[in-house]
Amino acid sequence: TPPEKENPLIPKIRTNGNIKFDNVTFFYDGTEKPALKGITLDIHAGSTVALVGTSGGGKSTIINLITRFYDPTEGKVILDGIDLREYQLHWLRKNISLVLQEGFLFWGTIRENIRYGRLDASDSEVEKAAELAYAKDFIDTLPHGLDTPLGERGISLSGGQKQRIAIARAILKNAPILILDEATSALDNESEVKIQKAMEQLSADRTTIVIAHRLTTIRKADKIVVMKEGTIAEFGNHNELMEKQGEYYRLHNAHELGI
Repeated sequence: TPPEKENPLIPKIRTNGNIKFDNVTFFYDGTEKPALKGITLDIHAGSTVALVGTSGGGKSTIINLITRFYDPTEGKVILDGIDLREYQLHWLRKNISLVLQEGFLFWGTIRENIRYGRLDASDSEVEKAAELAYAKDFIDTLPHGLDTPLGERGISLSGGQKQRIAIARAILKNAPILILDEATSALDNESEVKIQKAMEQLSADRTTIVIAHRLTTIRKADKIVVMKEGTIAEFGNHNELMEKQGEYYRLHNAHELGI
């Protein structure tokens, strides 16, 4: 994580979630080739933007810069009109929910894992979040329900169950910006359908950035950004990009999205 400035900005209100990349270039330490090169991108508050492209295109780097795990080498990432570097890190991350491909769980009960999204949440709020994440059905079959203890990284749960708990945590946090890496290659069809529904619940009325792997998500996105070798190859909605018959069309027909 980059250092914080001496008197960082701590807004009293939540962010609107308006994100802009202004001519951003980024190199990881010790590399000669930029991970991102001259990226200019507007992500409007409340919209859903899908990032697609083959591995190494720069999708994860976009996420790393929004969450400020890194700062741009050149250019700016701007939130609500202000450079991200101006904000207090704690405030920024409080306004972002992350659901990664590998749902992170820790020692403790399922209830504690969900409540980690917002530590002052009531039991009924935790239960509601589990329900909205389509996790209640499997939690109810466990010996102690929400109070069932988990081993390290939730080893007693399947991939789909872990992901639904991570989604419940994000629902409870209720941050205005949501970042999803929604790969479900390891899931069976039933889990995939439930996770798709849970993600739709989660992304309503907030700025959502998805590293997208499934056509259902991509078709519903307001904007699809096709990344290739650290640049934006093209962007638009599904129909516009299919009509262009360019990079997205090729990826789509080769089933290479998000690989």
